[in-house]
Amino acid sequence: ANRSYFYRFGCYGQLSPVGRTKTLPTGSVSSVRFAVFSCSNYPAGYFNVYADAARFDDIDVGLHLGDYIYEYAAGGYASQNAGTLGRVSKPATEIITLTDYRVRFQQYRTDPDLQAVHARMPFIAVWDDHELTNDTWSGGAENHDPATEGLWSARRQMAIQAYHEWMPIRVPDATRPDKIYRSFDFGNLLSLHMLDTRVIGRDKQLAYASYVGADRSFNSAAFTADVTNPARQLMGTEQTAWLRNQMSKSTATWQILGQQVLMARMLLPAPMVLGTTGYAAYFAIAAKVKAGVALSAAEQQLLAATPVPYNLDAWDGYHAARETVLNMAQTLNKNMVVLAGDTHNAWASDLADQQGRAVGVEFGVPAVTSPGFESYFPTVAPATVAGGMEQLIGPLQYAETALRGFVVLTVTPTETRAEYRYVDTITSKTYKAVVGKTLRMLPGVANRKIVAA
Repeated sequence: ANRSYFYRFGCYGQLSPVGRTKTLPTGSVSSVRFAVFSCSNYPAGYFNVYADAARFDDIDVGLHLGDYIYEYAAGGYASQNAGTLGRVSKPATEIITLTDYRVRFQQYRTDPDLQAVHARMPFIAVWDDHELTNDTWSGGAENHDPATEGLWSARRQMAIQAYHEWMPIRVPDATRPDKIYRSFDFGNLLSLHMLDTRVIGRDKQLAYASYVGADRSFNSAAFTADVTNPARQLMGTEQTAWLRNQMSKSTATWQILGQQVLMARMLLPAPMVLGTTGYAAYFAIAAKVKAGVALSAAEQQLLAATPVPYNLDAWDGYHAARETVLNMAQTLNKNMVVLAGDTHNAWASDLADQQGRAVGVEFGVPAVTSPGFESYFPTVAPATVAGGMEQLIGPLQYAETALRGFVVLTVTPTETRAEYRYVDTITSKTYKAVVGKTLRMLPGVANRKIVAA
């Protein structure tokens, strides 16, 4: 237990570089350090984030929260610099067959920085959607057309097979390769529960377009009824029961959930989300509020509009499922820290149940390369976007929406500390790394919220 090992591979007279791994600690554990990653899109830019993480000599485990690869064709999503950087996707088509998925994983693994970070530390990984295809749910995906791309069940099976061939993951049940949720105990310090909120139990995502009429009116009652439907699942009943059992029997100080999508309530004014009023207008109003400038009657009315989730693909689109997990932590009196990827931006939020009781915190991890909000709001200064989000979203304590990076999570008996690290570029192999923000949570029923480091 808690021992480092070195290893290499030999094949046909060739030796690999030396890698380093480590076994789990047992008993009394004073500290564990994780490097937490998400959303690594090869054609979007160089993996400088992985290079930076590989320079650390004191990381115990790398956690990858999904979107380790992307499925798009060459020239697809975030590929505008791929030709210049020599990172054009292979195969050239969208990956659909088993061979396609294998080739795409193989291309990613040719990257020297990805090789370096795997050689430096053991990885614990889960998939998100792009290891299969965009906006996957249990019965299909936004980026899958059965008429031209075949049965979803066949594509799903091939993607999962390739994932297990290439990723360092030990499935709990070899007869069920789609079941990747599992726990890791780091002595008496923490229990890490890696979840699947994407493939095994997720109901189809809701879409705002289904609730907007021809006159652009929003059917709020129908939307509220659907999004709060108690039968609506994100993890599925089997995984939810498993998580309850794992958290219940754990005696560790910390319960950490490693999973894909944001759990925090990320509500923005409905006209902003539905596009009837531009985001820039709201960011300008938020900046006025922060600066103490008086608002006009029209601006006050806009700001007071009904808030709705900005992202229905996250836990915000599955209210009852989220409340089940929050209630679980509350009832069991656990110190819960949630880790999330998917959005490409950095977030830190307080988690509270519907009664407003503090349950824990969430650290949302920035992308390795995939573009963030700077690509959606190119005419608005990133600081204005992040500041506006912090102003408009109550539980949100920190946002960074324009830089790529990762989180160094340090867990001790007295705190869980998240250090947000960023690189200044992914279009040059020469980069600078900086620490953007460090935040923490303290254990105990009175302390389950984000505090400054």
